[in-house]
Amino acid sequence: MPNNSPVWHPFTQHALAPEALNIARAEGAWLETADGRRIFDAVSSWWVITHGHCHPKIIEAIREQATKLDQVIFAGCTHEPAEKLASKLIDLVNSSLKSTATRRLSHVFYSDSGSTAVEVALKMALGYWRNTGEPRTKIIAMEYGYHGDTIGTMSAGARGVFNAAYEALLFDVKRIPFPKAGSEQATLDALRDATADRSAACLIVEPLVLGAGGMMMYDAATLAIMKQICEASGTLFVADEVMTGWGRSGTLLACEQAAIVPDIMGLAKGLTGGSMPLAVTLCSQAIFDAHYSTDRTKTFFHSSSYTANPIACAAALANVDIWLTEPVLERIARLTRTQSECLAEFRHDSRFENVRQTGTIAALDLMAADAGYLANVGPKVTAHALEHGILLRPLGNTVYVMPPYCTTADELKRVYDVLGSMTRQ
Repeated sequence: MPNNSPVWHPFTQHALAPEALNIARAEGAWLETADGRRIFDAVSSWWVITHGHCHPKIIEAIREQATKLDQVIFAGCTHEPAEKLASKLIDLVNSSLKSTATRRLSHVFYSDSGSTAVEVALKMALGYWRNTGEPRTKIIAMEYGYHGDTIGTMSAGARGVFNAAYEALLFDVKRIPFPKAGSEQATLDALRDATADRSAACLIVEPLVLGAGGMMMYDAATLAIMKQICEASGTLFVADEVMTGWGRSGTLLACEQAAIVPDIMGLAKGLTGGSMPLAVTLCSQAIFDAHYSTDRTKTFFHSSSYTANPIACAAALANVDIWLTEPVLERIARLTRTQSECLAEFRHDSRFENVRQTGTIAALDLMAADAGYLANVGPKVTAHALEHGILLRPLGNTVYVMPPYCTTADELKRVYDVLGSMTRQ
């Protein structure tokens, strides 16, 4: 938009940023500007678009629901899209996780973003312990993690440039080291130490991939042992699947690959296929039961005005139907293979390091003297890619490629050709 626009954009330094792209329409993996330029969406518009922009089934569901019920207060009221969606999510998630009768997710709490899904998860964990008479308050989180931009989620996330200005508002958490390849035992030992006195309310992790922290990846075996350690001490296990959920890791949920069922799980981004803002926090029966009481002080005190918006729920129902009726996992597997092929030529290139992949998520670090989120090479990559009709938004010197599942091999190869040409300049 024009430089004199009154709009304040997220994660944008307006004193330095170029004029914002004016996007007028989108279809599949492509965006189109108001002046007719076509731009390939290599980051799924901040990781939300799964099947592709404007999927016909999702758009039709939105259109149909908008003519029937647009919004209603969700305290004391309910509606068919929310009820159907909750039931289908419970079935889909538990089936994917191969849950058992005694170890499953049973309830769905609606919110509107990844940040709120995780904020709800943290409040559920703390409320569980308070209401059961054992007020555990310590939260354990992983180094370099990112869980959102609300106060609770910033507190659980890594401290740094994202939240330095708000340090006075944040509460302390116990951090365990990131399980870097070859150093996993240090993470497991730290988690054992942190949970040994049985004072920890919960451990919160991004399963397999730490997103905004730099697309840092670790193995499923370590994730599984972390869950076992939590079980041994009664520590609740919270899985932040906001980014990794809905196929990004190669399976519907990243937790599948570790064969674990978390006590609480946050889902957002791909929940509606990326079409509308909606989030859910799923929890076990025990978490719900701790808040179920004739004592009104044990109520779960959380809401937003648009909790379980009917139109957003209809979009999510259409997304679930796509997962159940279309070969989504085949598309994910194909995209995963193509990502691997494209990355191969960069693995032994001295201009890059730490070339990595988990499912459809690929990332590599450009060598830079000022490595980190504020690395100067990041905006240069973005500008160069846009010149060639591709949308990339590096995390500093970490370049990641996370396109929609409808992406063709030729489209993806073009992304890597442009990335390679940029580094040769």
